[in-house]
Amino acid sequence: MIGEALRAGVAVWPVVVPLAAAALALLLRGRPALQRGVMEGALALTLAAVAALLGRVAGGGRVVMAFGGWGAPVGITFVADALSALLATTAGMVALAVAIFARADVRARRRRAGFDPLFLGMLAAVNGAFLTGDLFNLYVWFELMLVTALGLLTLDRRPAQVDGALRYAAMSMTGATCMLLGIGLLYGVAGTLDMGDLSAALAGRPPSVAVTAASYLLLAGLALKAGVFPLFFWLPASYHTAPIGVAAALAGLLTKAAFYACLRVLVTVLGVGTAAAAVPGVPPLLALLAAATMLVSVLAAIAQVDVRRLLAFHVMGQVAYLVMGLSLATAAGAAAAVVYTVHTMLVQTGLFLGAGAIARAGRGYDLRLLGGLIREHPVFAALFAALALSISGIPPLSGFWAKALVVDAAFRSAAPWRGWLAAAALVTGFLTLYSMSTLWTRAFQRPRRREGGAAHRIPTAMVVAVGLMAACTVGLGVAIEPVVRISRVAAAELMAGPAQGGGAP
Repeated sequence: MIGEALRAGVAVWPVVVPLAAAALALLLRGRPALQRGVMEGALALTLAAVAALLGRVAGGGRVVMAFGGWGAPVGITFVADALSALLATTAGMVALAVAIFARADVRARRRRAGFDPLFLGMLAAVNGAFLTGDLFNLYVWFELMLVTALGLLTLDRRPAQVDGALRYAAMSMTGATCMLLGIGLLYGVAGTLDMGDLSAALAGRPPSVAVTAASYLLLAGLALKAGVFPLFFWLPASYHTAPIGVAAALAGLLTKAAFYACLRVLVTVLGVGTAAAAVPGVPPLLALLAAATMLVSVLAAIAQVDVRRLLAFHVMGQVAYLVMGLSLATAAGAAAAVVYTVHTMLVQTGLFLGAGAIARAGRGYDLRLLGGLIREHPVFAALFAALALSISGIPPLSGFWAKALVVDAAFRSAAPWRGWLAAAALVTGFLTLYSMSTLWTRAFQRPRRREGGAAHRIPTAMVVAVGLMAACTVGLGVAIEPVVRISRVAAAELMAGPAQGGGAP
């Protein structure tokens, strides 16, 4: 029994390790070098823990940790399955790249301002959201994400950062309020917030006003946090004010955690896409939101001249592909959305880190003044090109397979909206290619327009961080089958219902 408890306890290490390290880094506030060492060591341990979890559940099954021995409906559980372990492992890779980049970007002043404990706290919150089996604790982890994100957004205490943080806080708290109201309604109906118990309690019930209202409140709150149209314009207004390493972490982690919550809540708890759906009408709404988000965000990105704002609009456009997979209400659509989530977490982090390196070399983010970087930095230019081509869906990179799987799932589904939704996805892909080609051409290929001589040197740590994400998208593209296989297992578990859902057994 003790051995079983120890084996189950591995489910909490991805949260316990970064939280403990955050506390230690806070105590070392006056010693930046030690803070950095604590953070990097904790990230290595966390990545090892989530990789071990993934190895245990990749073929199916779950690792469940019930705190204090209390089970559902009163106990709090952590549950690691194929979906949560895969995304937590990807989050570990994202955090590693940001930490490498921070060696050159985060100096002693920012470390004293709290970068290390805040970043570790955010990673713990993201992993907590991935692993929790309880709906209220999912909300709690999102609140911790908000607190740490606000601290990271205002590291430099500049007026623009405070303004961006206020926008971020206002919209995030609005989303959190919607979530909390929806959770309260579900608890009033079912008397439990354990996701597995909720799924069982709601399965087969006829639609009711309370469950319908709760469902759409939860959807509104999570859609706002994920950056789905029409609730997404606050996001580019906040991201471009943050330190670029922080923006990379936000782009790679937070919107994807919100989409993960959509998968858990809509599919596992509410049964969207299954015969036991508790609320009708959700998939067509998701399809409409996905198409609108794709087209509006990519057209807005094309109009940008600031690299950070351009990439921020693409963050929302890529989330739309995830919502598209969910809107198909099929196992193939859910699996495609999971593959796309892994791809976009890695690539968008790499693009934001690459933007920071571009600004270091070209002394700014304005595309009208950049140019000529390929002559001074040919290796970095190639790495950034791989990431730009991947987000555009060019083979054999991960973005090609991710887009192909989503579009293929659309054509294989019976959804009446599959044709125009697939068309919107393809058009968005072509426009994304145009947008990223314009960015790369202006920053790297055309003659330099800013006066002042050659480009500055890009620190090695920045090139390594971007190279790590580029290597991930190339490797994922060349060896996509293992991720597809795990994603299909994850989708099957999501759609299986109460016996194999996200909550405690």
